[in-house]
Amino acid sequence: MNSNGATDYKLDGAGDPGAMGGAGRQPLNFRVITLLQLIIPSQEAQITPPPLPILPLPNYAQLKWQQRELIMFLHFGVNTFTDSEWGSGDENPSIFNPTNLDANQWVDTAVQAGVSLVILTAKHHDGFCLWPSKYTDHSVIRSRWKNGQGDVVREFVNAAKARGVDVGLYLSPWDRHDKSYGLNKEYNEHYLAQLQELLNKYGDVKEIWFDGAKGSNAPNMTYYFDDWFAMVNELQSAINIFSDAGPGVRWVGNEHGFAGNTSWSTINRTLLSIGGSNADYLNSGDPKGTDWLPPECDVSIRPGWFWHKSQEPKSLSELLEIYYNSIGRNCVLLLNVPPNTQGLITNSDVQRLKEFRNAIDTIFSTNLAKECSIKASSQRGGKNGGFGPENVLDDDHLWTYWGPKDDKEDNWIEFKTKSNKSLRFNVVRIQEAIGLGQRVKSHEIYVDGKRIANGTTIGYKKLHRIKKGVVSNAKSVKIKIIGSRGTPMISSIGLHFDPFW
Repeated sequence: MNSNGATDYKLDGAGDPGAMGGAGRQPLNFRVITLLQLIIPSQEAQITPPPLPILPLPNYAQLKWQQRELIMFLHFGVNTFTDSEWGSGDENPSIFNPTNLDANQWVDTAVQAGVSLVILTAKHHDGFCLWPSKYTDHSVIRSRWKNGQGDVVREFVNAAKARGVDVGLYLSPWDRHDKSYGLNKEYNEHYLAQLQELLNKYGDVKEIWFDGAKGSNAPNMTYYFDDWFAMVNELQSAINIFSDAGPGVRWVGNEHGFAGNTSWSTINRTLLSIGGSNADYLNSGDPKGTDWLPPECDVSIRPGWFWHKSQEPKSLSELLEIYYNSIGRNCVLLLNVPPNTQGLITNSDVQRLKEFRNAIDTIFSTNLAKECSIKASSQRGGKNGGFGPENVLDDDHLWTYWGPKDDKEDNWIEFKTKSNKSLRFNVVRIQEAIGLGQRVKSHEIYVDGKRIANGTTIGYKKLHRIKKGVVSNAKSVKIKIIGSRGTPMISSIGLHFDPFW
């Protein structure tokens, strides 16, 4: 073996003057690279694999749902025509008569707002069904709308499909009309029959909503949730089941649209019960949770869930406040926009939603961090390992990320302006690579060496609005990860300016 680690081989007879056809011929030496060197790359050339995940992990449907960020609710039914929120179940179905119902307008409104999933209240607590169910006459069959021949769910689904928008359905467990409510076996059979109608007849459904709300004077009732969940998963392959206790998506614990400052997607489902869960636990989640059950923030654009002539939509500033405290706290925002008695979304709501979308686009369309140089405390696999800080500036917010070395505790990433430029911003966006689990427990943000913000969880998206106003003339921004379950994995960072605040 020579000094370079390769081995020198001689053919048989090399060094024998007569072996290769003549006296005086020089030996024929061949420098041969060993077989191992041909098939095994050097240590420096090996690609570093991603780190092990931190369990639990989201499934495919949950990841898809999380990336939607903003989805829409449509509360519509007999309550729309009685100016009420909770119907009695005794309403005459003939009052339901939306003379200009246009589901295309509903979905167009959603698309303009940047929404990719819309959920319709197929049946609310009053028991009135927006589709011609075989299991009750308390439905559109007995309404004046289209002389009882209409099907709101069908028109909604068709409009959504034509525009590439996914659909969800709300089927209230509490039914104030059906006489079997309170009889466990009989009502669960009734409910499952209606569930099968909806999930069999109307194509793909991406979210099913099981509301835990129930009046204090309602009859005692045991819902066979395990049966319901099994039926849903049998009939729909990529659906999220929403309830206080999931199993796909959990309620955030309030109807204001606000998640907790600490917001874990993990929780222990064994500590939850539909209609009786601890609101604070739902709001914050659990870093030791054994189940991936991300929170959904539901809130209405108006004071009520159903349309009321006397009410007006929330202001733009109110909607942005909700945005920062829901989507900006690792949640999906489910914004209710109720159709009116004509069967249309009121123009004032349509216009407010356009303002809302325009504001979001204005704030986040420019990422000032892309104008900076970037460095980090360390990176997994070294300079060419594939986990460098530059990954936080690409467009993949799930599967490319900055990952520091496993054995490092002082983890930070820093942006510095180039030349004599300075930064002016008031929003900092941080996102984790949640496909490998939610990890970050605490973090801090520094501008030019001075701490300006701190927080706990990050999750899919954390938005910091700088409390002291606009940061001007900044030269550097450093984000420190103070605590983490395993090595932190940061997928995206943005520095943005919000002119509406």
